[in-house]
Amino acid sequence: MEEEKITRYLLAPSHPTGRNKARFFSQFGYSAGQWWVLAEALRSHGARHEVVKVVDTYYGTRYGVDGTIETPDGRRPGVRTVWQVDRGDGGPRTVKAYPL
Repeated sequence: MEEEKITRYLLAPSHPTGRNKARFFSQFGYSAGQWWVLAEALRSHGARHEVVKVVDTYYGTRYGVDGTIETPDGRRPGVRTVWQVDRGDGGPRTVKAYPL
């Protein structure tokens, strides 16, 4: 997941639709100043857990992955990450992350 999506959405307490996610992730020790820690945790989450949902969209196929995430404070909350493989592109990218 890119820096901008994490710092301006997932960890942005003033974002109109991302603020609840920011409150959730921040309570476990994630911060915009160290955005890469959350990025790595999301990548690890996607690699460790099984796909629970598959949806084909105009842009590509999306895969929902449910499981716990490793956090800076050691707790393991449940999170869903959504990965997308764009049409014509081989690599998945994270498009969403939210608490279960």
